[in-house]
Amino acid sequence: MQHVTVIGGGLAGSEAAWQIAQRGIPVRLYEMRPVRPTEAHHTDRLAELVCSNSFRSSSLDTAVGLLKEEMRRLGSLIMAAADRAQVPAGQALAVDRVIFSQYITAAISSHPLIELRREEVRDLPHGVTVVATGPLTSPSLSERLRILFGSDYLYFYDAISPIVTAESINTEVAFRASRYGHGSDYLNCPLTREEYYRFVDAILAAEKVPTKAFEHCMYFEGCLPIEEMARRGKDTLAFGPMKPVGLLDPRTGARPYAVVQLRQDDQAGTLWSMVGFQTKMTYPEQRRIFRTIPGLERAEFVRLGSLHRNTFIDSPRLLQPTLQFRGRHDLFFAGQLIGVEGYVESAAAGLLAGLNAARLVRGEPLVIAPPTTALGSLLAYITHSERRNFQPMNANYGLFPPLPHRLVGREKKTACAARALQDLTAWQTAQRVTAITAPSPALLSPS
Repeated sequence: MQHVTVIGGGLAGSEAAWQIAQRGIPVRLYEMRPVRPTEAHHTDRLAELVCSNSFRSSSLDTAVGLLKEEMRRLGSLIMAAADRAQVPAGQALAVDRVIFSQYITAAISSHPLIELRREEVRDLPHGVTVVATGPLTSPSLSERLRILFGSDYLYFYDAISPIVTAESINTEVAFRASRYGHGSDYLNCPLTREEYYRFVDAILAAEKVPTKAFEHCMYFEGCLPIEEMARRGKDTLAFGPMKPVGLLDPRTGARPYAVVQLRQDDQAGTLWSMVGFQTKMTYPEQRRIFRTIPGLERAEFVRLGSLHRNTFIDSPRLLQPTLQFRGRHDLFFAGQLIGVEGYVESAAAGLLAGLNAARLVRGEPLVIAPPTTALGSLLAYITHSERRNFQPMNANYGLFPPLPHRLVGREKKTACAARALQDLTAWQTAQRVTAITAPSPALLSPS
């Protein structure tokens, strides 16, 4: 039987390979690490999480929460791994990143129909292919794609938050709480008004990693570095990642002027990430300035913040809603490369690309997810051919078609979610899109 080539072993590529193989089609999955490393990855494991360990909200009040549920119903490998590797994070789904990537690597490596090749792909192969190389696509393949598309890539910059050890956090100052009393999964470092403004001044004055001469910074608004937010106004951080609403300092009984929140990063609770603290400050400046935060005076950093170039294509012009390249029917694209933003969204695109690649090999009609679903509404936005000035997009209820009756707030979101899951079930039945089996929990054993 004809095999499918999948290029890229991140979340989207791993999901695509799994969906194809589970439908009885042989897969060759190419991952260039460790033969060729990237600026952001630290291991050779598949689906390594290089930024946050959070998959964001689990609530159906959010579109990303709904998207996760849709993926579970479609037999997603990424969601099976995330659910197995979950760590406490209030109403969000966060994972132990090591266990998560070990699970996926084991599932892919042990699958009898998946051949994992550790080598760089410099050109596009013949035959059915899924390109899911992500925002850190190698220069050789990037140039090949640029020639194929006949235009330059669009791009923006994405940033990584620091991680500190739990034992180095001063818990006499930092207190456990989630906003509005929703549990106690976060550690919160409170700042007074004076401490906050000193902190902002230090960020603004800090030495930054210089932008290379050939680069032009176009930040994604949902992932701005803290110095960029501070540059827009000294109160911006206090209304953004440092907002204190819904939190009371147990030492004073009052709301702090601002807080720095930390989220558990591993199941053992030994590592904590600074929520929303992406930065381009130099490493020495990060250590100096972040240790002025109350509770982090002696912080031990196991990872400091960084910034790297993310690449994405002009999907509205280049892709069909099936995620096929308009100029070649057997070439699919998925993941952050197509301009979806976020772990869940990237994996969801890989799921649909893999599903359609398998159907193409089997001679079955290709499918488009209903626009009333989180998956369908996101990909409809990404591939809308009349869209101009395209920028990356998260799943959100603003992308959904209107409901028959006007609702607002939570009622609207609840109704959208109910309609989405009902339409997803009907679509699966009509199109014969069966859910596939998740891998055995035994794969969680350390590799």
